[in-house]
Amino acid sequence: MFKWILAVLGYAFMRYPGAILGFIVGTLIDNWNRSSGGFKTVFGAEESRVSPGDFELNLLSLASIVIKADGKVSQTELDYVRAYFVQSYGKERANATFRTFNEVIKKREISAQRIGLYLQQRTRYEVRLQILHFLFSIAQADGNISDSELGSLSEIARYLKLTNRDFESIKAMFFKSADNAYKILEIDKSATDAEVKKAFRTMAKKYHPDKLQHMDEAYQKGAQEKFTKVQEAYEQIQKERGL
Repeated sequence: MFKWILAVLGYAFMRYPGAILGFIVGTLIDNWNRSSGGFKTVFGAEESRVSPGDFELNLLSLASIVIKADGKVSQTELDYVRAYFVQSYGKERANATFRTFNEVIKKREISAQRIGLYLQQRTRYEVRLQILHFLFSIAQADGNISDSELGSLSEIARYLKLTNRDFESIKAMFFKSADNAYKILEIDKSATDAEVKKAFRTMAKKYHPDKLQHMDEAYQKGAQEKFTKVQEAYEQIQKERGL
């Protein structure tokens, strides 16, 4: 059993040197102690190869890319990430995670392409949609999503293998425009009433919170936010069309 743990730690050391190793060791031990017969995962069977430590570290790494995209580190954005992890994992674990996060954004060169490839091979599509939603929320935490942040978000979405329509749909949830509701439902303004209704059903199914029941509370909350935006978009179009 412990030989296996040491093997995992050796692998972690090769991938995540320095301060990051301390976080991974703590996470691995914590997950081992809290599970019975193996490490706990936050995913379904499809993601069984991804440990919580790997997922959290990669998520924080993507967050750091967005935070640094405009050339500065916003305290408001850092506070948003901290609050998110406190809600997801509790204060003690979040504090340890956030200390590591600070080291990551100062010292480690992070590859969005590498992380995107890793996650798109090991996580469900709806999980990756929620990752993008979370990253948009970080960018908006200081009240403005800059062009450089938007560029980073678009790049990350491509590496996560998310479609352009899905990217534009989630983007529309954070921007106000005349055709915002149509973008959220992934249709054109010329769509018929029947097509609008069909699009609503499709998007409601895609973003339904039940799809993320296996995730932590913060992710389920994010899923509910997306689902609500879809409902609001549909209601807005109905109102505009007098339906």
